[in-house]
Amino acid sequence: MSTVTSASNTALGSTAAASTSASGSAKEASERFLKLLVTQLQNQDPLNPVDNAQMTSQMAQISTVSGIEKLNTTVLGLNSQFMQMQAMQGAALVGRDVLLKGDKLSVPAGSLPGGTFDIGAAADHVKVEVLSPAGLVVDTVNLGAQSTGRHDFQWPGGSKISEAAGYRFRVTATSGGSTVASTPLMRDKVNAVNTGGATLTLQLARNGAVAYTDIQALN
Repeated sequence: MSTVTSASNTALGSTAAASTSASGSAKEASERFLKLLVTQLQNQDPLNPVDNAQMTSQMAQISTVSGIEKLNTTVLGLNSQFMQMQAMQGAALVGRDVLLKGDKLSVPAGSLPGGTFDIGAAADHVKVEVLSPAGLVVDTVNLGAQSTGRHDFQWPGGSKISEAAGYRFRVTATSGGSTVASTPLMRDKVNAVNTGGATLTLQLARNGAVAYTDIQALN
């Protein structure tokens, strides 16, 4: 089984450094503002004192800046925790089968080739066309009426093909003469998980690197 690579420690270090920098920046800005305010009050013209409304506005502005800095620090911390949770979820997927959008025909060991699809509404008639690597229709599987949701199918005529052959499929669903929206789904196996960068990436056996958010379901 492939190992799971992780950049969590690097991400945590970067987050901590960013948090420290943000905190220091807010503190320095507050201190500079207070020094300027005190200097301004000390050197104000007694006949033309500083306007109270203006001073209140300035204090409100520095308070807003400080609040934004603290919010940014909090968001960075939450993002780090979210990435850690994704990494743990991704590691649990290694070795498991998943479903993602795609039209590649699956050829399980000891079983007939097949695939999966979703339809957006109940259909009177659903057919699956099997396509050669060149895109030509080589066979049609009639599935009849099907309900809304996810369905599996098998291709009886493909008992002798291999996974590497590169066959695909196309789903057509109709109801009362109207086309029903359909989404082809293909099966793959998770070989490894990569937590580097801003998103969690799964290394799949057939489709290579795929974003974790592209996974539709687990098998």
